[in-house]
Amino acid sequence: MDSFMLVRFAMAFLGTILVLMGANFISASLFHSDVPEKAGYMIEAGESDGQSKVAKATEADYDPIASLLANADLDAGAKVARKCASCHTFKKGGKKKVGPNLFNIVGGAIGGIDGFAYSSALKDFGDGKNWDYATLNGFLYKPKKYVKGTAMGFPGLKKTTDRANIIAYMRSMADSPAPLPEE
Repeated sequence: MDSFMLVRFAMAFLGTILVLMGANFISASLFHSDVPEKAGYMIEAGESDGQSKVAKATEADYDPIASLLANADLDAGAKVARKCASCHTFKKGGKKKVGPNLFNIVGGAIGGIDGFAYSSALKDFGDGKNWDYATLNGFLYKPKKYVKGTAMGFPGLKKTTDRANIIAYMRSMADSPAPLPEE
């Protein structure tokens, strides 16, 4: 390669840099924007009553199941429970999986299975409470809405009969099942 060729490459390189710098200067003058004094956006939030992780859903959001429990279909409940079987077990002495063993859960303490690491949201929600029929109904309807911040990724059961059947099935998975609620 001779010196004339080297000079041509150098001129092409410097010419390209000059064109890019000129384009940058022109675009900066055409599309100028002022930098704000304060960076970011103001996000206004309402007052918190300290209950942000506690249930916000009400029974108006979903149908009650008390009247359906007496005639619930345990076989249908077992079929619905298959949706839960990838994360939970239902047998006495069953091992915990991603979620706790649900044997004897109806009437049991919320977040009360020893050896299972519950989310802080469920611990706060269940402080001193038990899984009664209404609470299970609301939680199974939409877990993430009923207990804000729960780690349970299940989207919920929209059909009232499915919730009644699985709760009746879980009730039967106990040494001494909890009494049915009064209508």
